[in-house]
Amino acid sequence: MSRIGKKPVAVGKAKVAIAGQKVNVDGPKGKLELNVHPTIKVAFDDTKQNVVVTRPDDEKPSKALHGLTRALIANMVEGVTNGYKKTLELRGVGYKAEQKGKNIVLSVGFANQITVAIPAGLAVAVQPGAGEITNRIVIEGPDKQQVGNFAADLREVRKPEPYKGKGIRYEGEAVKQKAGKAFAGAGAK
Repeated sequence: MSRIGKKPVAVGKAKVAIAGQKVNVDGPKGKLELNVHPTIKVAFDDTKQNVVVTRPDDEKPSKALHGLTRALIANMVEGVTNGYKKTLELRGVGYKAEQKGKNIVLSVGFANQITVAIPAGLAVAVQPGAGEITNRIVIEGPDKQQVGNFAADLREVRKPEPYKGKGIRYEGEAVKQKAGKAFAGAGAK
């Protein structure tokens, strides 16, 4: 559990500021902040340019928080330097997505169009697809959790169904196809 927590986080191009239990990470892609649990200690090593996370004891909750805190800080550093990206594909006849201002309008087989507000801090682009894919929605941002949550929210509007595969899916996601209904009396007279 705590093997991840023992590894120092290399900072690279990001700037890290630690004030008490607050960790601020600033980089070319944005700025992120984390409130660390009171039992976990976070320190910045100037000579090696990395962040070190320590725990007070070897109890199970401390080990879990140790690894979690280190992983969150590593994700923040990665996010502000390189950013995170998720791509969604729309598959289905007449399925399409449009970006109107700070909203995405989805036409995915319902009677009404569904409007989803784009959260602040995310860059969303709608691209035309090819073949079965009618549109692609590319979501980018520095916060891994925010990018993943917004992609999951969009996918939840119309999950891929197992018979024809229509719906919103992640890029490269495999959807198991089921066989349709078999007619019982097809061969009998």
